Amino acid sequence: MEKKYELIVIGSGPAGEKAAVKAAYFGHKVAIIEKEAYFGGAGVHTGTLPSKTLKETALYYSGKTDKGLYGVERKLEHEASVKDFLYRKNIIVDSINDEVHQNIIIHNVDIYTGDGSFVDEHRVKVSGEKEEVIYGENILIATGSYPFQPSNIPFDQKRIHDSDSILELTNFPKSICIVGAGVIGCEYTTIFAAMGAKVYLINNRDKILPFLDDDITNELVEQMKKDGIEILFNNSFTDIEVPESDQDLIKVSMKDGDPINVDMFLFAAGRSANTRTLNCEAAGVKLGKREVVEVNEKYQSSVPHIFAVGDVIGFPALASTSMDQGRVAISHIFDINDLNKISTVLPYGIYTIPEVSMIGITQEEAEAQEIEYCTGIARHKDMPRGRIMGVEDGFLKIIFSRDDLRILGVHIIGPLASELIHYGMTLVHNESKVNDVLRAVFNYPTLHDLYKYACYDGLGNLTGHKIKK
Repeated sequence: MEKKYELIVIGSGPAGEKAAVKAAYFGHKVAIIEKEAYFGGAGVHTGTLPSKTLKETALYYSGKTDKGLYGVERKLEHEASVKDFLYRKNIIVDSINDEVHQNIIIHNVDIYTGDGSFVDEHRVKVSGEKEEVIYGENILIATGSYPFQPSNIPFDQKRIHDSDSILELTNFPKSICIVGAGVIGCEYTTIFAAMGAKVYLINNRDKILPFLDDDITNELVEQMKKDGIEILFNNSFTDIEVPESDQDLIKVSMKDGDPINVDMFLFAAGRSANTRTLNCEAAGVKLGKREVVEVNEKYQSSVPHIFAVGDVIGFPALASTSMDQGRVAISHIFDINDLNKISTVLPYGIYTIPEVSMIGITQEEAEAQEIEYCTGIARHKDMPRGRIMGVEDGFLKIIFSRDDLRILGVHIIGPLASELIHYGMTLVHNESKVNDVLRAVFNYPTLHDLYKYACYDGLGNLTGHKIKK
């Protein structure tokens, strides 16, 4: 006899886990299906946490942020190996995997290990060590995404990588070619450069990270160039030749210019929704471009009792938004009415070296919307805390309306940008004004002074009365 549940969740990533435990917390009978032998999905194992941990590891081993600051150089006992490089990443992944698993268990959610696929609109087949069918009054798809793999790239998970397999390096490259100047591509570009690799970044556009404010993008490009990164704008590869010997270099032929010869190749341009094995047509669930599940504002699919959240529904495909999408979906499924939607204005954190984060509109968007705006900038090197930290570059930029001084956007490049942005987020969400920041008292010395002095700079730009240049 098949088991019946009020909710079946397919996938234990950030979206699936938070949805399942919330439903269980409110007393509902819940099952979660996970095809892997681990928990937490890409957010824990192949995406968010591993890459961010590798960034911190690269900063530590390179000494990039503290060389010469304290009068003596910190020396490592030996040159970092690949095992060293992955050490901290593996510890973090294992610990969070266990935490997610325990969270599911303590909420009394039934766990099924295996591939989940629809039999019909209420039944899901689990294909694991044994095959069984379970019934769900409601079903939530939270299966995440996988790296897009073009057919003309000979992926081997050894020297030719996607953004998942790059986390299982067996040797550290002296040189690497990275295709894709989006978030993932730019993060790995700066990580490998910090570890001493020669990096070539191929971008088929004239700018990287086009959703960022131009001032931030330009600063990031300049700092990449200082680190020896070569960015090939408005270009693409035409062919990849992988030699039989691992000692010989990979030849990457370019559309424009000479070929690139490197130890390793990483394709980091796009992901697709993980719906291929779900048999969505059996349930009548409609899919869109790149196999994403199409949903409404309540995260309902084309079948009213089947919902979808996280990367599987596409943009913005962030672990942070995925978690809350899961919680919102549960609120609608069970009429909990505690969280009916997430904010439409989201913070973005990009864990490049240096770090970048933003909230609200860019200067270019303000111009396109014909908003009467003004800007203000404060630089890390001018803040006492920035000097203590030895930060030579980086800045915070605010965008505010001329008529009422309301803060419309905050953009940061530099250390701890993804932490600092949350004060900016409250300013934008609360429609705070420049003078609200000036009235605030921050601990001294802290990097939060960037906000205050960006506001002073903005008022100077607004009135034409600037003392400091």
